[in-house]
Amino acid sequence: MNALPLTTVRRLKKIPQTPSVWEGDRRPLSGIGTNLESNIQENGECIIWVDGSEGFVRAMDVVAPEMGPEAMARTLLRAIENPHNPAQPARPQKIVVRDRELQFFLRGALQNLDIAIDYVPELPLIDELFRSFDIITQPTTNAISPSCEQLLSKVAEELWHDAPWESLTYHDIIAIEINQGDLGNIYACVMGMLGREYGVILYRSLDSMKQFRSALFADDESDKQIEQAFLGQDCWFLNYELEDEELEFEDEDDDFDLNDLDFSEIQPLFGSVHPYEGMRPLKEEEEALEVYLALKALQLFYRSVNVELDQEEIPEITKSYHIRVPLAGFDQQSFAVKVATMPGLASELLAMLESVSEETTEEEVSEASFVLEEDLIPEGSICNLNTLSGETLQELLSRPQTLMKTLPDSYLEKEYSPEKSIPVIIIQTTRPKAKIIIDQIESEGGIQGICLNPGEDNFSGIDYDLAILQTSQGNFYLLAEFIREDADYIRKLEQWKSTSDQTNGYCALIVAMGVTGGSRGNPQPKDMMAIFEAKVIDVQTLGLGVLQLQLDWE
Repeated sequence: MNALPLTTVRRLKKIPQTPSVWEGDRRPLSGIGTNLESNIQENGECIIWVDGSEGFVRAMDVVAPEMGPEAMARTLLRAIENPHNPAQPARPQKIVVRDRELQFFLRGALQNLDIAIDYVPELPLIDELFRSFDIITQPTTNAISPSCEQLLSKVAEELWHDAPWESLTYHDIIAIEINQGDLGNIYACVMGMLGREYGVILYRSLDSMKQFRSALFADDESDKQIEQAFLGQDCWFLNYELEDEELEFEDEDDDFDLNDLDFSEIQPLFGSVHPYEGMRPLKEEEEALEVYLALKALQLFYRSVNVELDQEEIPEITKSYHIRVPLAGFDQQSFAVKVATMPGLASELLAMLESVSEETTEEEVSEASFVLEEDLIPEGSICNLNTLSGETLQELLSRPQTLMKTLPDSYLEKEYSPEKSIPVIIIQTTRPKAKIIIDQIESEGGIQGICLNPGEDNFSGIDYDLAILQTSQGNFYLLAEFIREDADYIRKLEQWKSTSDQTNGYCALIVAMGVTGGSRGNPQPKDMMAIFEAKVIDVQTLGLGVLQLQLDWE
């Protein structure tokens, strides 16, 4: 038997021990596996560890039956270090199991952790949990016909290929009026522009959408309150998820974008959220038809006016359609639908977000001490000091997909000519992370200036130039650290300073994607998503002095 490594034992013993008793067991899935893959449903076993004192499920896993007792130990260690919410990391005083062999195994595997391991013939808390699982997972009657499910899957696939999130942001709400019974208006919100979750939310109530946004924007809202606000929505939804969950990256910072996958690897999920029902799948053919009509109308609208929707400020647009539904059992075979943009509501939602940003900024500005934020540029990004030729800059400025943010006395708009270059700092990262950088800078009104400020590491003796960005709201962000003795940097710095003299002290920050592709380290104009004009700030003017490297000993 392999005991835990001493380093692991020491790490686990740093976790506080509580006077609690945990129950642990593994059992066949039976009814709990009805929503899992068929091979797991038939043969899998569920491992569960429960805090008997608090009533929390601390960890749960599904494993193949041939997996040995090591699987129980792995899940237990996860229950100690990384338990499910709301539990906190802790070591129990005692654990109980109903299997003698497992008891002896765990005593040997967990020695030196000061945890008593006992045998009991029954585990009442886990018994009750599995009885609940059997009740919850009993098959229910599906009132949606296979033909209707195929219709939903087809429109989901069409929307995936159309990718409306390339143009529509989270605050661009589309009103859909369906001439069908008492349905009234539906308000569609597209998710996916940030490269994270993709889908469409179909609000049945505009008030619930606004209330949910208010909860998201409120600084004093707890996770529990936000969860309550989520369940208080009145909407249908279409979410796109991975067909094979094993492919999903565990680290949220991984360079993974669902939009890069083919639809064959995607699973569309439909459902409903209501304050009284909570979250549930679609249950009736009638509501499935209403969801289909709304999604089909959104798709037709996006296809017909996608050029207008790609503008920075979407104008008022209204279109009408007649949608045929190839399903038997409905009195009408064609439905009149009217679709319209809501620029007024978009402005209202943006103002709500900006007011929160302004309040946060006022609180930060009130602090007298200088704060250099280091969370703007994600890990794994490439930062280069460079000059951009007039030819490349002209190509970049002519691309409608590239966001250009200029200063009030803009050099790029008033004095620039294609024969001149401009000094730039280029940040290359992934497309989703580039969008986050761009949104953060835009939310603070763009860039006021860029400075190369001296910095030093007293421990290593290395001197740096710190590329620092100051936003229009006065916040400072660290862009990159350049070693001052690096020959390549010295050469680029001389060219950068010479070019900035020619541009009267104007420079630019370029945010580009493609860090994981063929253009890594050498982004092309097609990779450059935004250019922010800025002024070169003199070191003496900024007055920060030599910044010292601070070590985090934790």
